[in-house]
Amino acid sequence: MKKFILAICISFLVVLACNTQKQLPQSGSQTSTDTNTVANDTVRIANDELEYEVIIIDPGFTGWLASRARPRGYYSQAYFETKNRIWINEWNSRVIQPQRYGDLYQMRIDYDPSIDYGYEVNYLIYNYLVYFQLTNRQKLGGVVPQN
Repeated sequence: MKKFILAICISFLVVLACNTQKQLPQSGSQTSTDTNTVANDTVRIANDELEYEVIIIDPGFTGWLASRARPRGYYSQAYFETKNRIWINEWNSRVIQPQRYGDLYQMRIDYDPSIDYGYEVNYLIYNYLVYFQLTNRQKLGGVVPQN
């Protein structure tokens, strides 16, 4: 199985891209083998039949996602893809400038706009980037929703 690695590493964060439409469970709950959450505020969405997987490890993100993020369906996949492309391009630009931005941007994100990651992956990436910008008082470009 081919895996596309999409890495966002901010202290405890690692994201691997996945192509799934599964619902995100509540923090601390266990569901089927397709979708589950593990300890330490880790969100994992995976399916053995899919080529991609998302893992987000960041204290506070799961709670923020459940309490402050816009619900699924509020924005379209095209909206997420557009915002993700802009923000990830700026993120990657900052990765190569540690003297200016410090260690906040540690790893490059390999997001390919020509790949259809599906709604759920784009939703999670978008919301993590909103969470990151609000939490760290950063602006990656354009307007950041004040969820």
